[in-house]
Amino acid sequence: MSQGIAHVSVGEQFEGYLLIKSADKGVASNGKPFLTIIFRDRSGEIDAKLWEVMKDDEEVITPESVVHVQGDIRQFRGKPQLNIRQIRLATAADGIHPEDFMEKAPVPVEELQEYMTKTIFEMRNPNVQRIIRYFIKKYEHELFTYPAATKNHHEYAAGLAHHIVSMLKLGKQLSELYPTLNTDLLYAGIILHDIGKVQELSSPMSPSYTLEGKLLGHITIMIDEVELAANELGIEGEEVLLLKHMILSHHGKAEWGSPKPPQIREAEVLHLIDLMDAKMNMLDRSLEKVKPGEFTDRIYPLENRSFYKPTIE
Repeated sequence: MSQGIAHVSVGEQFEGYLLIKSADKGVASNGKPFLTIIFRDRSGEIDAKLWEVMKDDEEVITPESVVHVQGDIRQFRGKPQLNIRQIRLATAADGIHPEDFMEKAPVPVEELQEYMTKTIFEMRNPNVQRIIRYFIKKYEHELFTYPAATKNHHEYAAGLAHHIVSMLKLGKQLSELYPTLNTDLLYAGIILHDIGKVQELSSPMSPSYTLEGKLLGHITIMIDEVELAANELGIEGEEVLLLKHMILSHHGKAEWGSPKPPQIREAEVLHLIDLMDAKMNMLDRSLEKVKPGEFTDRIYPLENRSFYKPTIE
């Protein structure tokens, strides 16, 4: 494969294989159809335009397809954009596989599984532990393949598990500083808070929102899941109520998507470390793309700020 798409500069030519993340049809001012495409490979993503689209093009250019592309990198609204000159669907003879284009978590999946298992073994509350084991078993494949989001943070294969384990490590450090925290409740909330995304998102390869995801969202999905799990396991009591509250409140505010604000100490900590890990993931990945002494592109979820990469070590 050619150099990654994220490393091609404005003014340069690009030729290589890319995975189609999304493709949306539009109509130009001259009345002719065009496609706005988001391509990706392991290095990152780029927006692209294909002008004067034919019906055959629309049938070929679909999400999760791998294509061979030739084009040039232009600048559009301050960001690189691939202007496509030629495009064709990859064939078996090319020896290309869609998974080759997925960005992966920077930590091996086996390490993520091991850390999560170790954390569950440390839980002392039997009801909390049984509920967590139930979901780890139910979603053992999806949990370690799905991203944590479609964009912005941990949007790569096993990103969901990477996000959870990073938060568990933060939670462990904070529980040592604040020993009054109930670690069973905190760790369980961390593991459960985003698992609903395996139903909210369509696939790990090129995720979009499912109908259930659009109409309900991962928080509502998971509240129902916890209720069903508790009934199936014959568990009653405050643990179930508290775990539901952890999930309901982890976004912190109604305007950020939380039906309830945090009203127990562990829920407040869950919200804070969720926010911290998401922001640090966005920052690290943006800063990786620039050299010392340069600013990143504006990061929309971080109040549209650009961040400077210091030259000092």
